[in-house]
Amino acid sequence: MKREKSCGALVYRLLDDNKTQLLLLKHRYGGHWSFPKGHVERGENEVQTALREIKEETGLTVDLQNGFRECVSYSPKPNVKKQVVYFLGYAEDDEVHKQEEEVSEIRWVDIEEAPSLVTFKNDKNLISKATRFLYEGHGADTETAPSEKEA
Repeated sequence: MKREKSCGALVYRLLDDNKTQLLLLKHRYGGHWSFPKGHVERGENEVQTALREIKEETGLTVDLQNGFRECVSYSPKPNVKKQVVYFLGYAEDDEVHKQEEEVSEIRWVDIEEAPSLVTFKNDKNLISKATRFLYEGHGADTETAPSEKEA
């Protein structure tokens, strides 16, 4: 069995009204909505890969949040096992520049709406985990947290 590894992040920003938004990408190949990610290159660690891929695909510089690291495994094709490591990153700016070769569309969406837009169940679960992480005192103001039903 062939093994592949990618790293990326759920990238978020906070608006003036204390709303949290996630950055979603529509991938040119496959047409699915998800998060910035890509293959680990020789000599890179997981964090370096995630930061490079975010910069390449979106033009953004992000600050990865300590304590959030989630792994997703799946089989994209027969005899291939893929592991993707996701971090949670705060966008230091919000002016995106999409990578035309791989990304057909980029969109900031309210964190409560994001689960209905992403394509895969694994991504919906990641959004739920990121929402809990952010609103349990690690990032945003806990009083503005969406309920579990909304997330």
